[in-house]
Amino acid sequence: MRVTPRAWMGIPIWIGYVIIIIGVALLSGVPYPEIGTSADTTWRGAVMDLVIGAAFLVIVTSLLGWWRPALFEQKRSHHKWPVFVPILMAVAAVLNLISADWTKFDTSFLLSLLALGVFVGFAEELLARGLLLTAFRSQLREVWVWLFTSALFGLMHVANAALGADLGGSLLQAGTAFASGTAFYILRRVTGSLVWAMVLHGLWDVSVFAGGFGGGVPIGALLTPIISILALATVYWVIKGADEKPRLAA
Repeated sequence: MRVTPRAWMGIPIWIGYVIIIIGVALLSGVPYPEIGTSADTTWRGAVMDLVIGAAFLVIVTSLLGWWRPALFEQKRSHHKWPVFVPILMAVAAVLNLISADWTKFDTSFLLSLLALGVFVGFAEELLARGLLLTAFRSQLREVWVWLFTSALFGLMHVANAALGADLGGSLLQAGTAFASGTAFYILRRVTGSLVWAMVLHGLWDVSVFAGGFGGGVPIGALLTPIISILALATVYWVIKGADEKPRLAA
């Protein structure tokens, strides 16, 4: 690592990313409630800010030299069974996709959803369970690492209120994001890689957008409370015994 991680370093990175996302989204002129209603609103209102945000994170990660600790665990969780929670989340996402009416989507819309999935999974996971996690692990116990990364991931979604979303709905979304972030954290700890969390995150968001526009059965919404409770109930077992403080080369 070019720069030794310190807990405080995660905060300016998080603030910088949030400012970029909000700024680009505001410049797009697409109100938050209209995102996902067409290919154009999805490209301008969601994909573009994620692309620029992802570029910012790639530059930051490269300058810091944090790619390895951001993407990989030194030791996987001793307890593998909690992985059933993100698996359940993946099943719910697939059922969302199956139930959507895909005849409502043209090629451009499908491409916008694919881009959304790729960039939201990459950018938000690299930020929350990559860079923030690396920074916090340098000085904090793992339970605080999980708590703070999940909390900041949830808090990030409150910013949707500045883009035209209902404040109450944004706060509810923040709480849901805290729980889903916990499921992504579990997946990282069990598999030893952030990549699978990126994939699941992208799949989940695409399924929500596709289900919302495609008029499918809101299976994800129905299972979200169950997934949230299970994630919070089982996360202890992947935190237990974790020793992920970054090792610096001599």
